[in-house]
Amino acid sequence: MTSPRYPHPDLNTLPQDIQDRILAVQDKAGFIPNVFLAFARRPAEWRAFFAYHDALMLKEEGSLTKGEREMIVTTTSAANQCLYCVVAHGAILRIYEKKPLVADQVAVNHRKADISPRQRAMLDFAMKVCQQSHAIEDADFSTLHAHGFDDEDIWDIAAITAFFGLSNRMASFAGMMPNPEFYAMGRMPKAPQ
Repeated sequence: MTSPRYPHPDLNTLPQDIQDRILAVQDKAGFIPNVFLAFARRPAEWRAFFAYHDALMLKEEGSLTKGEREMIVTTTSAANQCLYCVVAHGAILRIYEKKPLVADQVAVNHRKADISPRQRAMLDFAMKVCQQSHAIEDADFSTLHAHGFDDEDIWDIAAITAFFGLSNRMASFAGMMPNPEFYAMGRMPKAPQ
């Protein structure tokens, strides 16, 4: 595994609000995802990035499930060839959907994945936003409306795609690598406790 082009800052040197958030993530996940430390080298940008991330990915409004949001990220990140986001968000997708194969399927070819026709239409649109946003037309909205998405859901699909386009490019140029923990997450059922 290669090292990042920009070494991670020491957690103890970061502003307290960033330390607190990173430690909360570590408590929940059992490790610190590299993206939290990689972006922390610029605290103002870190705060803006995670505020927008949370507004898109943690919102309660709209018809997109958390799994569908991660499906958009995994699919479009694969199109953008972002190893970090495919592996990290693929892990979260597997957990939310409780389907160990889905992340690999949508990353390689969402049209052959074991997903619903509604999800396929959602990903077709996300891929068009990702690769040909200039070609979006009213017919794209009509297709999504026919699958039960409203205009705010469509905005969410586009915004998630666009936001992670930025994230993909930052992760790739900086040499950000996925944490090893992500690779196994959600692939096997949890042992009963």
